[in-house]
Amino acid sequence: MNTFGRKFRIHILGASHGSHIGICIDGCPAGIDIKQSDFFKDINRRKAGAAGTTTRIEEDMPQIISGIFNSKTTGAPITILFENNNTIATDYEEIKQTPRPGHADFVLDKKFGGFNDYRGGGHSSGRLTLALVAAGVVAKKILSNIVIEAHLAEAGGNHNIEEAIAHAIEAQDSIGGIVRCRVSGLPIGWGEPFFDSIESTISHLVFSIPAVKGISFGAGFAATKMTGSQHNDALVDEKGSTKTNHAGGINGGISNGNELFFDVAVKPTSSTPKEQNTWNNQTQSVEPFTIKGRHDLCVALRVPVVVEASAAIALADMYLLY
Repeated sequence: MNTFGRKFRIHILGASHGSHIGICIDGCPAGIDIKQSDFFKDINRRKAGAAGTTTRIEEDMPQIISGIFNSKTTGAPITILFENNNTIATDYEEIKQTPRPGHADFVLDKKFGGFNDYRGGGHSSGRLTLALVAAGVVAKKILSNIVIEAHLAEAGGNHNIEEAIAHAIEAQDSIGGIVRCRVSGLPIGWGEPFFDSIESTISHLVFSIPAVKGISFGAGFAATKMTGSQHNDALVDEKGSTKTNHAGGINGGISNGNELFFDVAVKPTSSTPKEQNTWNNQTQSVEPFTIKGRHDLCVALRVPVVVEASAAIALADMYLLY
């Protein structure tokens, strides 16, 4: 449903055009230094405003409601809220009758019998990734000796990100991208052989990010084109260091002490400015449709910090288990 974790448990709440979105974090140890300004760096990395991103700009000021006292975690649940102020609900009136192609509008309406908040995607909106970023900041504090870094490696099939964005703006059509995440300092032995493998745990969180359509660890799908002798990472010392890292730092679902890395595929934003055809519930026919509102032409630009947060949350949960 809306909860993840066994020890480090997060509960996400809110909607794109509701009054607030937020996160409740249960299981965070007491005594960790956290102040409001600690959230600013990662929150700002996710913010819109750059070319190719939405013109909807929110202040995104974290309101710490509970769980932190005198800049220290108390051991009680941490609740962080963010206000939604820059909303234009009227942009979404047509969605009631004409669900956006490629978007969750149609299935959300069917699943919840029309009672869902359809404005801006409601509870399924990418707006809620702000709450994941906030939880990621807390998780990174727990993982103080582990470094997690992600960047946009490719957009619209182009490694030149600025060029790709310029083409998208000129064409007025959305593009996707590939985000690469690297984790260093991870000890040997995290993860379990089957259902709680380190890949499955991280993937669970990463796939909660709207627009994510795939994830691959290490060589990923390229491994299918290798032989075993090519793909195998030769051990070079007693610490488990390897000559290559096609496995992406994981063997048998368990961290092997080498750098963990994975790629995340982000699809083009379904809310493209291009005219499309879609079903109209009112007229009972397929009609031309142009999406209104403020949307990212390349939402992948804002995803790296969300991927970092997802990895941090999954790893913090593992850390507290061990």
